[in-house]
Formats: sequence, C-alpha cells, structure tokens
Amino acid sequence: MLEDIQAAIPLGFLLSFIIGPVFFVLLETSAIKGFRAALCFNLGVILADILFITIAYFSSFQLLENLSNQPGLYVFGGVILLVYGITTFLKKEAKEANPTFKSTKGDYLSLFAKGFLLNFINIGVLVFWLGIIIVVGPSLDNNPQRIMVFFAAMISAYFVTDIFKILLAKQLKKKLTYKRIYLVKKGLGVILIICGLVLITKGFLPKDKLNIQDGIELIRE
Repeated sequence: MLEDIQAAIPLGFLLSFIIGPVFFVLLETSAIKGFRAALCFNLGVILADILFITIAYFSSFQLLENLSNQPGLYVFGGVILLVYGITTFLKKEAKEANPTFKSTKGDYLSLFAKGFLLNFINIGVLVFWLGIIIVVGPSLDNNPQRIMVFFAAMISAYFVTDIFKILLAKQLKKKLTYKRIYLVKKGLGVILIICGLVLITKGFLPKDKLNIQDGIELIRE
C-alpha cells in the first residue's frame, strides 16, 4: 500500500503542472482575488476530477472507445471554452484608485462552481482519467482498495502542490496595478480561446486520429 502511495505522489505533482485553462485561471484568481478565492476555485476543480475518476472507474474500456468516437463532445466543450475566453478578453474592467478585492460568500460559491464547470466541460479530462485507470489498474491488480488509495494519494499530492502555487501567485498581488490586471485578463482570454479552438479542432479530426491507443496520452487542454 505504501508503494502505491509513493508511486502516486509524483504523478499528482506532475498533474498539477499540466498546462491548460484551469492552470492559468487558478494562478490568475490567486494573484487577483487572494488565497481563499483561489482555494474555492481549486476545490471545484478537485470535485470535478473526483467525479470524473468515479465515472472512469465504474466505466469500461468500451466507454473510452465510445468517447473517442464522439467528436461532438469535444466540439461542445471547445465552444464553451471559446465563448468564455472571448468574453474574458472583451470584458472591460472598472478602474479604481486602488486595486482592492473583497470577496463575499456568494463570490466563493461562484468561484467553486466556476472551477467545477471549467474542468467538467472538458471531455478530455475524463478521457485522461480513463487512460490513467487503464494504465495503472493492472499494476494494482485491479484491487478496488489499492486503486482508491492510489488516486486518493495522487489527488492529495495534486491539491497540496496547487496550494503552494496559490501561495506563490498570491505574492504577485502587491505588484498588481489595474493596468497589469487588465493585461493578465487579456492574456487569460487568449489562452482560453486557444484551448477552445484546440478542442474544437480535435472534434473535427478523423476518428482514426482519436484512436483508443492515444487516449491515455490526452492531457487537460
């Protein structure tokens, strides 16, 4: 059991640094709105991951193949990311003398939902977790208890690493001006647009380009 945990921790650490929209939104939220806001956002992301892992575990190899042959799911997720990115890019920020940010309980709940939805709409995340289960399942003898411990350790390592990322990004808050915040949001909008276009393009690729053997190599876009 200890060996399973030791194998899961490095994977969780690497998972935290997969470059995608969630990665950048987490850093932006921490730098602009602070630790608690970013933590709520990240908890939403983690909940979506746990849900995906649960679905993946109780699913089958056939489901992964079916998802790979449903390009419409990629297009749907890509369109949502694209629209969100365009909205973020075009949104005008109100200028104030001092950049102060006060979050309410409603804001925290909204950020939690934002993290959950931003992760959940990306079907590539489900394919990623299905791929991980297909790869590590046999090495864990397909033992439910060992699999649960492995993924619990991986998600925990992922979460702890994100905490450090949030704390580091928070240090940038002192140096933020509204002009810099404006540029950060513009950059984030561009990143989300690119990620959306990548997903949409993936949806229009021939089915043989979404081969099941390549499913385990899909990462969060």
